[in-house]
Amino acid sequence: MSLSDDGGYGGDGHRGSEAGQTRTRLPGSEGDLYGSGRRPRTGMSSRNLVTIVGVIVLLLAAIAFANRDGSGNKESPGDSAKDTAAGPARPTSPTGTKPVSGKASGIATGFAKTEQGAQSAAANYVVALSSDGMYNAARRQEIAATVYAPSVAAARKKDLDRAYSDAGFLGRIGLKPDGTAPQGMTFVSRANPVGTKVESFKGDNAKVSVWYSALFGLAGTKSQTPVAESWYTNTFDLRWVDGDWKTVNFTQKNGPAPIGRDQAAASAEDMTKAVQGYGGFTYAR
Repeated sequence: MSLSDDGGYGGDGHRGSEAGQTRTRLPGSEGDLYGSGRRPRTGMSSRNLVTIVGVIVLLLAAIAFANRDGSGNKESPGDSAKDTAAGPARPTSPTGTKPVSGKASGIATGFAKTEQGAQSAAANYVVALSSDGMYNAARRQEIAATVYAPSVAAARKKDLDRAYSDAGFLGRIGLKPDGTAPQGMTFVSRANPVGTKVESFKGDNAKVSVWYSALFGLAGTKSQTPVAESWYTNTFDLRWVDGDWKTVNFTQKNGPAPIGRDQAAASAEDMTKAVQGYGGFTYAR
């Protein structure tokens, strides 16, 4: 917030009469009793005083906010639980429960057996299943083994191999038969979760929806499939297996998609640099 020349409160029209200053008029003060005219006021003007008071108020508010959200505020686990339990859609907030305890094949694992743990698992799994690693045979096997429950992993691996090794499909998106990008191109396939929602949670089973945007395409000056943005919602059926949440099945639907802003598209070079320079996140609630 910036302070304007009039003290930062929207001009004189918003400050009331003389900014709260009281004037005492002596009898006959309208005239010039001593021939010297009205003397200029000395000392601090009301405008400067309002500015200084405004700055002090802002500083005090900032300090109070920092103390509330920073290390100076020691919330008990009970307080955090009350905060996160209010309302069907809740923002990410600290709970005192560690979101993940490790990684397998670069994918977060070890989620808590809670609603928040299930949401964290679903968000990270949609990132893994939407990544460019799915187009590499060896990496695809690692992702499937980490994301899916052992009871369905073998069948899912076969289905994924069949889908992602189809030459016609790979050709339509501009990739070579082995799933790699042509020389001078950068293949982009990345999911960016926006939010999660628990559809159901009971015992060892959870159903969680993840709303996310996806970047997909080939970045390069001669690309016929430039990187574009899409929006999807995936709903995961999760099962608690061997101390972690694993995927049994998931469905996907389009949207909800926002209206795109009128922004100039990045050049192929800038898009390539962005994809290569900005890593992904471990998502947790």
